[in-house]
Order: sequence, then structure tokens, then C-alpha cells
Amino acid sequence: MTTDGRRSQWPTDKLSALRLGRRLVTEVTATGPGRRAFVDIRPVTTAADADARRQGWTRSDPDRIFTLEHWEYDAGQITGFDHDLGATLVRATTVTGEARLGAALEAWNLRPEQFLYPWQTDDPK
Repeated sequence: MTTDGRRSQWPTDKLSALRLGRRLVTEVTATGPGRRAFVDIRPVTTAADADARRQGWTRSDPDRIFTLEHWEYDAGQITGFDHDLGATLVRATTVTGEARLGAALEAWNLRPEQFLYPWQTDDPK
């Protein structure tokens, strides 16, 4: 929610990315020193997405299924190939549709505008 009680809105480019099946990430506060944590939104790929890809296009879907995962990593391992050593899945949920995605983010105290493209973050995935 915004300070005036309205729901946060997705920036157009990020909403389009999600509809096209692209992953978004935000860094969140970790549980302790020497740790880093990230929440990612992964649109679930379907057979229709695979068919579109074979035909040379990307399918847009506002009613996609989204998986949210909150991972925490050992900060010393995050830049190497062994980033998964010491990684912990803090929580995860799967929702259908953009409205439920917004509600899940709100429940996790996150806002759409916090999310970035993976290459704009230090997320190791």
C-alpha cells in the first residue's frame, strides 16, 4: 500500500516483463550479518509458452501463475559458482493472476516498484 492507502502500481516495463514470463528480483533484509537475501518472482512457464517460443514469439498472459521465493545466502558465497552452499529458502508461495500477486507482495511487505531485472541485482540465480 502507498502512504495514502492505495495499492502500489507496477511500473509498466516490469508488468510487461512479468506478463511475458520474465523473472524479477529485489534484495531484502537478511536475518543476520554475513547473509544476503533476495525475493524473486518467477512466472510459471506453460505449454502455450513453449509453443509460442517454437513459433518465434513470446506469449503475453496477465493471468499467469507466479512463484515467489525468498532465499537467503551466505554473503561470501554469492559471487561464486557455489552460491547455493548455505542457501536457505525462507518462504515461498504460488499465486494465479496479477491481483493475487499484488496481494502476496503486500502480505510480504513488498512493493512492485522494488523489483528489478535480475541483471540489475546481485541475485546469484
